[in-house]
Amino acid sequence: MFDSAGIPGEIIDLMVVNTATLADNPALGKALTGAWYEAMAVMSGNDAAGKAARTRMAEASGTDLAGFDAQLATTRMFYAPAEAVAFTEGADVLKTMDYVRTFLFTHGILGEGAPSADHVGMTFPGGRTLGNAGNLKLRFDPAYMRMAAEGGL
Repeated sequence: MFDSAGIPGEIIDLMVVNTATLADNPALGKALTGAWYEAMAVMSGNDAAGKAARTRMAEASGTDLAGFDAQLATTRMFYAPAEAVAFTEGADVLKTMDYVRTFLFTHGILGEGAPSADHVGMTFPGGRTLGNAGNLKLRFDPAYMRMAAEGGL
């Protein structure tokens, strides 16, 4: 969720991009978002192309198609950009990310010396935050997902 230097990043369709890089290169955000949803459309299909894409992803992650499909069955993928926007702007994103940050802290994944799950700050639409507002590392911004949902990429 962070690069090796701990530089803050933006969450774009569940991808992470450095905030300053994205601000300087908004076309990058559009290109990544477009590519993401193109890939999601292929991999969500039950046709030959969808199965081939998932098989390749399965192999890259050390499993087979059945194992990968089982993982996908328990993962909320947000195949449609409008669904991702609704989640990011809704109340459940705070509950989910609170669970994630607590899990990460409990298992020592927030980094050495993190005194609590609040060590890292996250910001969400509507000015909502979790954690340390002075140490914001993750920003959940639905702008590019909204562009995709509205056909504006």
